[in-house]
Amino acid sequence: MGVDQFVRITLGQVGEKLIATPSGKGAGAVMSMVRADGILTIPAGSEGIGAGETVTIELLRPQKEVDATLVSIGSHDNILDLLANQLHRLSSPIRLSSAHVGSMGGIMAIKRGEAHLAGSHLLDEETGEYNISFIKRFLRDIPLELINLCYREQGLIVAPGNPKKISGFEDIVRHGLSFINRQKGAGTRLLTDKVIAQYGLDPNHITGYDHEEYTHMNIAAAVAGGSVDTGMGIRAAALALGLDFVPVAEERYDLIIPRDFLSDRRIAAVLDLIRNDSVFKDKALALGGYNLRDCGSVMYSQ
Repeated sequence: MGVDQFVRITLGQVGEKLIATPSGKGAGAVMSMVRADGILTIPAGSEGIGAGETVTIELLRPQKEVDATLVSIGSHDNILDLLANQLHRLSSPIRLSSAHVGSMGGIMAIKRGEAHLAGSHLLDEETGEYNISFIKRFLRDIPLELINLCYREQGLIVAPGNPKKISGFEDIVRHGLSFINRQKGAGTRLLTDKVIAQYGLDPNHITGYDHEEYTHMNIAAAVAGGSVDTGMGIRAAALALGLDFVPVAEERYDLIIPRDFLSDRRIAAVLDLIRNDSVFKDKALALGGYNLRDCGSVMYSQ
């Protein structure tokens, strides 16, 4: 190998070191980025990077911007986009970098130390509680707080005027309508499966059940574009694209925050906004389909 290899790093582990793991002879695969976007240089002829090895990166953004970046990984919600805008307008701007990988993906990111916070809305069907049983199962050794962001309406997003007269999943099966699903591990996917089971329906009879998208806005965009008849998502996504909405359930959406970060100025800014900023709350409610009755409240700690 006559030239250096370059690996672009897009998201980072929260901490002081970049952790890498070998991915076959002659290649270095980066598990996660520590603090910012950057480029990792692997010397020519290298047999790879040892697992856990500290390496040097070339930052693509100024260090000041890197230090002001907050990493959020987990479930998507439109309020996170609003939160990002409000944080960026602070006198000392904070950049919220989000990756929408579903609630379980967020929990795993917290477990691996890859995020400052994770959005989650995982329903335990046995207890009817959100998130806590999953935290106890997967994050039991991590001191953290579970802080509510909102309650939100989930339902079927349909075309304006609901021309197919969809009132629930039974109509989707009965009339052979097309559906678009969320990815495995998403809280919306778990809710979808719960509702389907409640009605005694077979997922194999739902056209498009295996067709997956990763955000509520992508679901809404598919319906707006006419490629599918309906999909499960939040009311705010439907309203954002001028679509109609068939309510199915209200769910709780929380932020998982490791205790080590609670004193971090970036997390402190988030908590101040959701607890005390009336402008932020008014804008969140204006999105539609939200209730902020517990916004900023600690729902569980360990």
